[in-house]
Formats: sequence, structure tokens, C-alpha cells
Amino acid sequence: MAAPLRVGSVIRLRPDKAEEYLALHRAVPAPVLAALRRAHVTNYSIFLRDGTLFAYYEYTGEDYASDMAAIAADPDTQRWWTLTDPCQLPLDSAAEGERWVEAGEVFHLD
Repeated sequence: MAAPLRVGSVIRLRPDKAEEYLALHRAVPAPVLAALRRAHVTNYSIFLRDGTLFAYYEYTGEDYASDMAAIAADPDTQRWWTLTDPCQLPLDSAAEGERWVEAGEVFHLD
């Protein structure tokens, strides 16, 4: 079995939406979690520090682009994003229309 692809990404949290965002993530809908699992996303965590959200997950599938497209096309995930997106503020370095931006891996210890 190949090692998983490790993905880290960042976005800012709007200060006036912080409590709402945290409350949403205390009860992520089961269909959203199922869509992630179907797309071979595992070991997914989101961390918060000083208004910056850092997400980490491992991808264990064979076709990352297709699996990410499947998540984006999932109706339950799309509804979830209508709740979470207004709580977030993309980094200045994000491309037009880009939300979470991937961070480059600098170091890894197995």
C-alpha cells in the first residue's frame, strides 16, 4: 500500500463568525462526513490559532482530482459550504475564487 498523500491547507476565520463556525463543526452532518470517506479522505483535522484555520488530512485514493471533484459536486457538501463559507476569509495569496489554499510540506517524520 502506498503512503497516503498528506494535505495541509489554510484559510482565515472571520472574527465575527468564529463561534458560529466552531458550533457548526461540533455537529458536522453525517452525509458530509460520508462524502469525505467515499473520496478516500482520512485522518482529517482542522486546527485554529490566532484567526487562522489549518486543515490536515490524508488522501488514500488513486485519483485525487476526481475524488475532490466528487466532494465538490456532492449536494450535502454544497449545503454545508453555504454555512461554512461565510465564516471564512481566504488568504491574500489565494487565487480568484480559491478558498482554502494548500500549504507546502516542509518537514515530515514517520
